[in-house]
Amino acid sequence: MNAEERGKDPVLCRTLLKRLQELLGDRKLRFMEVCGTHTVAIFQSGLARLLPANLTHLSGPGCPVCVTHDSEVAAFLELAQKPEVILATFGDLLRVPGPEGQSLKHARANGCAISIVYSPMEALTLAEAHPEKTVVFLGIGFETTAPTVAATLLLARERKLCNFTVLSLHKLVPPVLKALLDDAACQVDAFLLPGHVSTVIGLAPYAFLPRDYGVPGVVSGFEPADILLALCELVKAHKERTPCVRNAYPRGVADTGNPRACALLEQVFEPKDALWRGLGRIAESGLAIRKVFADFDASVRFDLTLREVKPIAGCRCGDVLKGAITPAKCPLFGKRCTPQAPVGPCMVSTEGSCAAWYKYAGL
Repeated sequence: MNAEERGKDPVLCRTLLKRLQELLGDRKLRFMEVCGTHTVAIFQSGLARLLPANLTHLSGPGCPVCVTHDSEVAAFLELAQKPEVILATFGDLLRVPGPEGQSLKHARANGCAISIVYSPMEALTLAEAHPEKTVVFLGIGFETTAPTVAATLLLARERKLCNFTVLSLHKLVPPVLKALLDDAACQVDAFLLPGHVSTVIGLAPYAFLPRDYGVPGVVSGFEPADILLALCELVKAHKERTPCVRNAYPRGVADTGNPRACALLEQVFEPKDALWRGLGRIAESGLAIRKVFADFDASVRFDLTLREVKPIAGCRCGDVLKGAITPAKCPLFGKRCTPQAPVGPCMVSTEGSCAAWYKYAGL
């Protein structure tokens, strides 16, 4: 039996679920996952329905599309209007509503040059094919995807493709965890830490969780047994009052992370303050392109600043992302806001909390 088959083994899952119930007892605990893949896995596998009633699951800001701020969407739309620009973007971002409900999908229908790509390298190829245009790759995502963007930017410099640029709106996970714990409205007892992000950064950046807040965190894989094992570790740490950061996904994550990927991040990017939907501006939670690479920085090339915009009326994606409410508590959920006609980004993305609830929770 390989790791994936073992992760889905019903006998193992039942054993772990029983162990989880025994460890928890009558104790109440609220845990938050901060990875969109975990969000989908918890609902798709049925774990959301099987977890003990006194173990509350909160979906956090783990979906890169969902945490993209209204001001950032407005910047995308502004760039799309420039006749000399081709925007290169991942598909989910196309449907994220911006000011007055407009999106890149609407801009594309109105004639703006917007191409869907599956990697930053495809955007680089697009720049090679269209030397008369400036290609702007919309760089969203966390530490997982940012190294590939950094590598692509270095390749663009090597090939002297000065018509390739990146609008870096990448975000960092550890600072947002701190912001959540500093927010009185976010009562989180433990974190299910993201497997993908942790393959890059390892465990050390999470050390502040037990040290400064007394909150445990466990890195988890994505199969049902992976998640249940990580939850057992979280509950055990909480029960024994021994908060720590543990790696329950050693087949995918090294404790030290990926030094080469981290070196790429360090070479191309530097920390900057960033805007998060629902959480506002968080210090040093984003990645800015270093000045030495300014020729490839779309914000420099187009003198772009993020302006304040009016939030989407009635949308409570921000409250969902910080665990203040569940998606079903939003008055638009399943009514005005559906995957076919999304009002907010959490219903747009395949990794969004609202989309997962709508598809799998039967609510």
